[in-house]
Amino acid sequence: MIVERQVALRFGLESREAGTHTNLSAVRQDGRCLWVAGDETATIERLTATLDGDGLVTGYEGHTTVALADLVDLPAGPDEEADIEGLARSNGWLWAIGSHSLKRKKIKAGQTGAKARKRLASVVREDNRFVLARLPLAAGADGLPEVVREDGDRTAAVLGLDGDSVTDLLADDPHLAPFLSIPSKDNGIDIEGIAAHRDRLYIGLRGPVLRGWAVLVEIRPGTDPDDPRRLRPLPVGDGKALYRTHFLDLGGLGIRDLCPQGDDLLILTGPSMDLDGPVRVHRWPGIAEADAPEVVPAERLPRLGDLPYGDGDDHPEGLAVLDGLHGEGTRLMVVYDSPSSKRLTADGGVLADVIRIPE
Repeated sequence: MIVERQVALRFGLESREAGTHTNLSAVRQDGRCLWVAGDETATIERLTATLDGDGLVTGYEGHTTVALADLVDLPAGPDEEADIEGLARSNGWLWAIGSHSLKRKKIKAGQTGAKARKRLASVVREDNRFVLARLPLAAGADGLPEVVREDGDRTAAVLGLDGDSVTDLLADDPHLAPFLSIPSKDNGIDIEGIAAHRDRLYIGLRGPVLRGWAVLVEIRPGTDPDDPRRLRPLPVGDGKALYRTHFLDLGGLGIRDLCPQGDDLLILTGPSMDLDGPVRVHRWPGIAEADAPEVVPAERLPRLGDLPYGDGDDHPEGLAVLDGLHGEGTRLMVVYDSPSSKRLTADGGVLADVIRIPE
């Protein structure tokens, strides 16, 4: 895939100091605005497009930050990161999901011997990573979209406060349950993408990859009748099952992000382990027609192309379909975790790639 051009995303000083702009993990378009998130905080960011004389985007600025804890309850409180790895937008809602992953501590630079071995043996659970939030979108005083705690009878709500997270649903799953106690970068459970289509959420797993097959989890969350600020999983399909799993042959790669395009699902793929690449984009046509658990062979997942990646940097993490403000035709925006120095601008911005989707 050829990068058509790059646009700067300019963040405020506080978010730059928090490293949000260098840890981007999710992006969604909302008219003139972008919703983005980083994986080192518990916040969601909004950026607004600047336009040239022809009405085309030249960059994104006007940054505002929303703390997730101002909208929903978080199990570990407002100060612990939520490791937000996916954003989705549909029917007036913005969805945000944490990685739902365990974390093995890294060996610090210069450490050897017993200290290094002790850190490598330490596995940490951070409860804020295990949330799924549904946030109302409303028009602000300036006409731009904003996420709010309440909008009429719609309220922000969360799944994952008390033994009811997405991974709790998988506790008895014959394929995924064995991986729930394994850290993310060891091929354990690691959510890194979410897409909303009709009343369903499709959740992409970076890991585990099972004998070369990537995993997609489908759920149908709804409002808890006993507490409008909480979500509960509803049956998927005609039976009583609260989720479905789909297995996708993506050439041995895991899922790094998901984005709907009409009734199709675009899939950003990359290694499940701590490797740089390869990184590719695939299409699953007609996702709405998947009315049963699917095993999807490679020939049903056409590869749109490969994306650039770096050596220890420039990791493609977020994928969004761009419509309207970037010229004729449909384009993709790709945002990067650990951007190289070439992506950082002098005025505190970071460059995202704009890519024309092959016809």
